[in-house]
Amino acid sequence: QVQVAESGGGLVQAGGSLRLSCTASGLTFDAYAMEWFRQAPGKERERVSCINWNGLSTVYADSVKGRFTISRDNAKNTLYLQMNGLKPEDTAMYYCATDRHAGCPGSPKHWGQGTQVTVSS
Repeated sequence: QVQVAESGGGLVQAGGSLRLSCTASGLTFDAYAMEWFRQAPGKERERVSCINWNGLSTVYADSVKGRFTISRDNAKNTLYLQMNGLKPEDTAMYYCATDRHAGCPGSPKHWGQGTQVTVSS
């Protein structure tokens, strides 16, 4: 059984930083791409970033390019999202997802429960 769990969300002032983490178990972690999504109230879920199986290829939404960095540690079965220069419009529930394939752009399969990020102005 695949389990996915996010952590690291919280309340931060505009311009601040947060680092989200996601651990996944029950699968061969380094065989699959991993993704971050977010969903703000009243809005559709948005893909934030994707990283391929070995971490050498990444994709970002235009809204976060240059501010967010996705990375992974396959030895620890852990995915990260470093978020710098946070803006109020980054406020959302952030979700981690395992992918069906090794490369990006992805096709999410297993989801975590999400971690809330709130950015105050």
